[in-house]
Amino acid sequence: QVQLVESGGGLVQAGGSLRLSCAASGRTFSRYGMGWFRQAPGKEREFVAAITSNPSTTYYDDSVKGRFAISRGNANNMLYLQMNSLKPEDTAVYYCAAYGSGWFGQGFARRGADYWGQGTQVTVSS
Repeated sequence: QVQLVESGGGLVQAGGSLRLSCAASGRTFSRYGMGWFRQAPGKEREFVAAITSNPSTTYYDDSVKGRFAISRGNANNMLYLQMNSLKPEDTAVYYCAAYGSGWFGQGFARRGADYWGQGTQVTVSS
């Protein structure tokens, strides 16, 4: 099992950047595929990005492709989401997630994960 704690959310103006971090517990972090999801008020939780175990493959939702970048640091059990060119529609609670499988395709990544963090709020003002 893995425990996840997000940080780095906040308030930013449109066009700005934020970097989310997720600290994971456990000595087998490198074996997990990891991802980010988000949930806006009144909407269902949606897939944002995912990264498989090494060798890493990344997947992105079309709404964030070219603006967001997911990365991982296996040495320190960290997951990151660099968010650039933020838009008001990116406003949501962002959740760090861990998959039970280390390698998967985009379809699997989008369906949901096995472990979740508590979420961090990202607010983008226009």
